[in-house]
Amino acid sequence: MIEKLSAVENRFEQIGLELTRPEVVSNTEYFTRLMKEHSELSPIVEKFREYKKAVSDETEALRILEDGTLDKDFKELAEQELKDAKERKETINEELKILLLPKDPNDSKNVIVEIRAGTGGEESALFAGTLFRMYSMYAAAHNFKIDITNENETELGGYKEICFMIEGSGAYSRFKYESGVHRVQRVPDTETQGRIHTSAVTVAVMPEADDVEVEINPADLKIDTFRSSGAGGQHINKTSSAIRVTHIPTGTVVECQDERSQFKNKDKALRVLKARLYDAAKKEHDDEIASDRRSQVGSGDRSERIRTYNYPQGRVTDHRIGLTLYKLESILNGDLDEIIDSLTTHYRTEALKEQNS
Repeated sequence: MIEKLSAVENRFEQIGLELTRPEVVSNTEYFTRLMKEHSELSPIVEKFREYKKAVSDETEALRILEDGTLDKDFKELAEQELKDAKERKETINEELKILLLPKDPNDSKNVIVEIRAGTGGEESALFAGTLFRMYSMYAAAHNFKIDITNENETELGGYKEICFMIEGSGAYSRFKYESGVHRVQRVPDTETQGRIHTSAVTVAVMPEADDVEVEINPADLKIDTFRSSGAGGQHINKTSSAIRVTHIPTGTVVECQDERSQFKNKDKALRVLKARLYDAAKKEHDDEIASDRRSQVGSGDRSERIRTYNYPQGRVTDHRIGLTLYKLESILNGDLDEIIDSLTTHYRTEALKEQNS
């Protein structure tokens, strides 16, 4: 592992020198690619340097302890330094193993999220709106941009379905564990006897596909135009600007009606279609190579109940990792970092176990 880390550090320093050359700076595409690689290697190199410092401190403490002329107090200090250095070295060693795990090639991509109301009727649709608000607030806090592609609102302000893009570097890495069934337990406003109802909402998260990853033959597409529709208000227009794209070989249908421009709606619809086709191909590939070993967290199975939001107890529980937090209001206001960081750590740990098995 040390040999591999040294090679990473050498590459990091080499890129640093490359980035100072005028001919590299003037080549935008090459410069951007190097900057991205430099940024990805940076946390590994920083942690490796911490490791080397711990090894150096351990060696120095051992050297001091070999001196037979030390007084008692100085010897105790050296022994404590040796203990601390060993503990730091072991901790950093485990962190480095995780950092060296193969990266998910989709992590840096934009993401497309589809939220659909499930069991629970209007209450489910209202909670779909709550989840959209939660993700929007989380995205804003991390400087991601939200762009709605399609929405089907209900009269009470919920969503039967809403599809949106989240744009920004690393968006997929932060949202990829949200795929699955989100369950809500609360007393609906329409409930006269105060009974708690359980409803469910399905969330699908897909990385945006590059053109080189998904090729679509125009002859395989059926494109229809229609007038935007919804619960009312500004989303209604009188021109046929809404777009419905059908991918004939797979039967996949995508609608986009958020923009008043037919061209913009078509562009968004095709981006969503590519993401769906890429996601389906990726899932099929993953099922073939890892159906019996895929970690529960990494499966992204949309039929899997992943999280429960319990309003009476102010509780949110992620069932995949057994994490329960009593800060429902904060989480619904976009404070998702603790959940997402815990899922990321768990997934990486499971991947490390698989790699070592």
